This record gives sequence, C-alpha cells and structure tokens, in this order.
Amino acid sequence: MLLPRLGFASCFTPVLTGLLLMAGMQTAHANRVVQILDSEGKAVENAVVSAEAVNGNQPVKAGNYSIEQKDRKFLPLVSVIPVGSAVSFPNNDTVKHHAYSFSAAKRFELKLYSGKPSNPVVFDTPGTVVIGCNIHDQMIAYVQVVNTPYFAKTDAKGLATLANMPSGKYTLKVWHYKMAPGSEGLQQSWQAEAEGAPYQVRLNGKFD
Repeated sequence: MLLPRLGFASCFTPVLTGLLLMAGMQTAHANRVVQILDSEGKAVENAVVSAEAVNGNQPVKAGNYSIEQKDRKFLPLVSVIPVGSAVSFPNNDTVKHHAYSFSAAKRFELKLYSGKPSNPVVFDTPGTVVIGCNIHDQMIAYVQVVNTPYFAKTDAKGLATLANMPSGKYTLKVWHYKMAPGSEGLQQSWQAEAEGAPYQVRLNGKFD
C-alpha cells in the first residue's frame, strides 16, 4: 500500500510556525533605553525611571540591597528597589551612625551602631524614602520603592535601561531627588515598541 506523499510545505509548516512564534516572543521583550534631559538639554544623572504597564505588571520580585555608610556618607546616594525588598545598612566608618527615616513610605530607626545591623530593613510600601543620620546632618540618601519590575537609575549620560520589558502601553514615571519636596515626579503615557534610539524625556528645570 502506497502512503500519500506530503508536500514540502506541509512537512515544514508546523516547524516554521513554531519558529515564527518563538521569534515573536523574543522580539516582544527587549531592553528599552530612556534618556532623561533637563530643560537645557543636559543629561540628568541619578534620576529614577520606572514603567508601569497599563494592563497590569508582571509580578514584582523583591531583592536584597545595601546602602553603605562610608566617609560619613550614604552610598549610593540614590537607590531604586522593588517593593518588598530588604536593605542592609552596613556602617563601614570609624564612627557610629544612627540611620533613620520619617518618610510615610517607610519609617524606621537604626540607633547608634557600628558594623552591620543583624536585620535588614524591609521596604514594603511604594514611594519615596528619605534617609538621614541623627548624628551627622550632612548624611542623606534617597530610596525610591517601585511596584514594577521595569526600573532603572540614569547614568552620567542620562541613560536608564529597563531590562527585558515587553512591548505595550505604559505609564512612564521619572523622579529626581532635586525635584520639589514631596513631588511624585513626572508621569506620562508611553507606547514602548521595538528597540531603537533612546526614548527622551525632558524635565523642567536644572538638575546639576
């Protein structure tokens, strides 16, 4: 009994379809680059950039972070972390520090200490947290807690890369510590498409 002959296209159609679907899945996710500029067109460093999907974000994965105390400074000056993350505050100075925050998004106090506190501080509410030292008034740090997996901080060129982000419609948020106290920053709609030139956002004012 002779079996019916399958045409070349028939044999490979399922394979080609699968490859096309895989390619589509790969191009749907990409690294999106956003550039933040001031009113004079200069790059803004240490701006926090985040994107929240209009149709709902992917689950946010909390992590472990560190803000060091060194040379009577908090390092880094600005941090951006996903909600639920834990932050340790190692004191690597030769003097004691007293880290605290009265911000609505996170109130905490690490009384006068050296070394590394036994427990990190968990940041469980989105928002801006300003951190100071009760002993050294010049010490200050800012933590932006976000409820999205798509976030980054700008470098010296004003560039922030939001990694592995699907195409779609987002609310793009930009915050900088030199904005007016209590400001939630700039928010605007953003249609993130294929990779290309950095998406530029211009802020009002100067941020030198």
